[in-house]
Amino acid sequence: MNTQFKKGVLELIVLFSVNKKDMYGYELIVEVSKVVDVNDGTIYPLLKRLTNEKYFETYLVESNEGPSRKYYKITSLGKKRLKELNKSWTSFSTSVNKFIKECKKDE
Repeated sequence: MNTQFKKGVLELIVLFSVNKKDMYGYELIVEVSKVVDVNDGTIYPLLKRLTNEKYFETYLVESNEGPSRKYYKITSLGKKRLKELNKSWTSFSTSVNKFIKECKKDE
């Protein structure tokens, strides 16, 4: 997938994923990777930014398999951001798909 496409949609995918259920970093990487190819160098800075912007809260959970895990939980502000991004994405993708469909008619 084109890197610029991925950058544009990654925040939306992360917000949707955490909205579905609280997740820890690696779990989130696995979930997002089902849609776009990502690594921890991409996800963790985004999680830090979303937390700093108050879209996520974090909490620690003890793990039997190593150190405690930091979970991310969406806030009410994060849910508002998700709705805004989803609305923008839907409008954008609909317009682009309509344009492409019209262009293909001319082929």
